[in-house]
Formats: sequence, C-alpha cells, structure tokens
Amino acid sequence: MIVRSTAEITGTTRDVAGQGWRSKRIVLGGDGVGFSFHETTIEPGTVHEFHYRHHVEAVWLIEGTGQLTDLDNDVTYELGPGSMYLLDGHERHRLEAHTAMRMMCVFNPPVSGQETHDENGVYPLLAPAAQ
Repeated sequence: MIVRSTAEITGTTRDVAGQGWRSKRIVLGGDGVGFSFHETTIEPGTVHEFHYRHHVEAVWLIEGTGQLTDLDNDVTYELGPGSMYLLDGHERHRLEAHTAMRMMCVFNPPVSGQETHDENGVYPLLAPAAQ
C-alpha cells in the first residue's frame, strides 16, 4: 500500500513547475502500478499548449474555470469544477486559465516524474525509475 500527501511531496523532486503551471506527481511509473497520478495547478490568465504524443491523459478539474481547445479538431470547451476531459486520441490542445485551476490528472503509460514539456508541449517517453 502506498499512502502519500501533497504536503510531503511539496519541494521534492516530485514537485515539478514550469512557466505558469505546477505538477505534484503523487504516483509515478517507478511505483509499478501502470499509471501516474498528479495534482496540477495552472496560474490564472495563462495559456498553455500541450501534446501528449506518447501518453493518454485524463483530467478532472477540481477548482477554477478555463477553456480547453482541441487544436486537432478546432473545438472549444468551457471548463469548470467537475469538468473532465480525456485525451484518448493524443490531441494537441490549448488550455486557457480564466482563474487559478486545480486538476487531478492520470497518465498512461505512467510518467517517470522528471519529464518536462518540449518546445511542442510533448512529454518524452521515459522509462520509469525505481522509487
């Protein structure tokens, strides 16, 4: 059994920040469960383009409001607390935070924990490190 809190992750290598976003990686590939689980926060007024070419991601918005644009299909969705989106087709997407957003995210295959987005918003596919 694994029990962790975001408080104990804060400030460790599992706490990864980029420009306008922060990801607390609660469960990682090295945990050996076949997925990774993250708490992600997005700063208000920021815009981010992502493309998880190697991963399927499910996102559940807990707090905040924003807009999600599917850049592959030119469709836009308004997001609020309780919204969920699933990137099951590896869609390129833009996320615009109207307010501070807090989300719970699941990745498959799991991330190793040290990935950062490249110039195209893509995470590389890395082998999970043992935890």
